[in-house]
Amino acid sequence: MQWLVMIGAVVSLAGIAGLLWCVLMALKARKSSADDEELRLRLQRVVVLNMGALGLSALGLMLVVSGILLA
Repeated sequence: MQWLVMIGAVVSLAGIAGLLWCVLMALKARKSSADDEELRLRLQRVVVLNMGALGLSALGLMLVVSGILLA
């Protein structure tokens, strides 16, 4: 089940990269937004992407654990 661990590691790394991307998007939105309403809308979008990236990372971790337990 080594292939399952490797796939899980790649999926987890993609999720972590997504989380870092969300942090950068939030910082950029905070710097560039002049209006509170615009900032709120941008940050709502970032929250949705953040939850997706977190879910992807958790899915990858589950794949890694499954691969280890099945080995």
